[in-house]
Amino acid sequence: MAVMDAQNPLLGETTCGTLLQKLQEIWDEVGESDEERDKMLLQIEQECLDVYKRKVEQAAKSRAELLVTLSDAKLELSTLVSALGDKSFLGVTVKASGTIKEQLAAIAPALEQLWKQKEERVKEFSDVQSQIQKICGEITGSANEQAGAPAVDESDLSLKKLNEYQVKLQELQKEKSDRLHKVLEFVGTVHDLCAVLGMDFFSTITEVHPSLDDKTCVQSKSISNDTLLRLAETVSALHEDKKQRLHKLQELATKLTDLWNLMDTPEEERRLFDHVTCNISASVDEVAVPGALALDLIEQAEVEVERLDQLKSSRMKELAFKRQVELEEIFAHAHIEIDPEAAREKIMALIDSGNVEPAELLADMDNQIAKAKEEALSRKEILDRVEKWMSACEEESWLDDYNRDDNRYNASRGAHLNLKRAEKARILVNKIPGMVDTLVAKTRAWEEDRGISFKYDGIPLLAMLDEYAMLRQEREEEKRRLRDQKKFGEQQNTEQEPIFSSRSTPARPASTKKVVGPRTNGTPGRRLSLSASQNGSRSAAKEGKRDSMRLAAPTNFVAISKEDA
Repeated sequence: MAVMDAQNPLLGETTCGTLLQKLQEIWDEVGESDEERDKMLLQIEQECLDVYKRKVEQAAKSRAELLVTLSDAKLELSTLVSALGDKSFLGVTVKASGTIKEQLAAIAPALEQLWKQKEERVKEFSDVQSQIQKICGEITGSANEQAGAPAVDESDLSLKKLNEYQVKLQELQKEKSDRLHKVLEFVGTVHDLCAVLGMDFFSTITEVHPSLDDKTCVQSKSISNDTLLRLAETVSALHEDKKQRLHKLQELATKLTDLWNLMDTPEEERRLFDHVTCNISASVDEVAVPGALALDLIEQAEVEVERLDQLKSSRMKELAFKRQVELEEIFAHAHIEIDPEAAREKIMALIDSGNVEPAELLADMDNQIAKAKEEALSRKEILDRVEKWMSACEEESWLDDYNRDDNRYNASRGAHLNLKRAEKARILVNKIPGMVDTLVAKTRAWEEDRGISFKYDGIPLLAMLDEYAMLRQEREEEKRRLRDQKKFGEQQNTEQEPIFSSRSTPARPASTKKVVGPRTNGTPGRRLSLSASQNGSRSAAKEGKRDSMRLAAPTNFVAISKEDA
């Protein structure tokens, strides 16, 4: 201190030494005693010690605080590195040399960088978690109930954890996209169904969720589980309604068609309901025209069916008689004998009594017509063979008349056509026995199968065939007998010619030929089995008379026809 006190005056600064010297001067002027002076100096030293102690304590406290700060900085650095998962700053914490402030100065930049990185990472986590929370809320339907951003777990801000959140977000975004696509499909289906059913699409879709309106942005539409469920239920209900309406409309269309066919409704009147009948055989998915299944259209069809039903009741007799005529035509074509007058009287009695519903009567007549058609179909093969047999019998009758015509070989107009017809007729006539045998076999099989007799216009067909076969046999025998008589007559004429050859021959007439005109050997009523045979018998009788006349002629007169030649 003496050195300092000696140097300080040269510097001209106020120091402890200069102050002590000044104090000595003051004491000298005052005349303080040595005791007082020692006492005062001791007090000054004590106060200086107290000041030094306080400074040392403050320095120690400051050092402790710096150590704590350094320790906190190291801990925070380690925590940040661990949370961020970034190990590039671990080398800073290893430095233990240098003063505390140097160590703090070395850690501070790393901490500042890590804090900045942490803030950015927390923001990234917050953004991803917010999107996840939003999409989850949209899926569960609780998006409006969520308040504030989600809490970020700052203990793990690693890129791995962030990547996990991002993967989860991508999955949720894909699910949201799929759900949105499904919602839009449902909305489109509801729109199409409402158009076909004639319903208000806006009110129908907003009942499911207000955000499904067309005015709402696509991304703002609800994709919650409840919305999808309600959309599916709505689509299912509309599909069922469409199915029921189509079924009802098809029933009405079928009734309309049946009534139109019953009453021969003109085409112009039918065209008024083309929008009803066009879907008579369509499936549910094929009906897509707007308004095709509207309630007013169905009501319109119901009114028309009711009107036609009333009109049908008033035209009952006309419709019933029309069916009776159809039934009689079927029986006539099938050659089944019925009593049409009795049937018409029965129909009139049923209608006038009112004991039977018009629809039931028509249905019963339709059933009779169906059975008659079935019966006619079962008789068709036999009837076709009967027609061929009758045609062959007609050709046989024509051939008999043709053979009796003495001028059939004359070169007259059409003679060559008759000759060709005769050749074909002879071929056909030779097939008649086979036709009859086949027809008998078919008829017997038919009768055995059904247990009833096959009648042709009220006459048993087998009886007709048996009678025809019997008469044909008699006719063949008669022809044989006539041929034998002709041969006998020719022999007698040949024997008498030498006797009269020496006598003078009398004058012969200009023509000795007997002209036989064509005969009409018809078959009235197509009863060829009887008429043809009878005609054959009559022809045979005439041939017999002709031969007897020839036998009674003069012995010098020869009358031999071309057929006999």
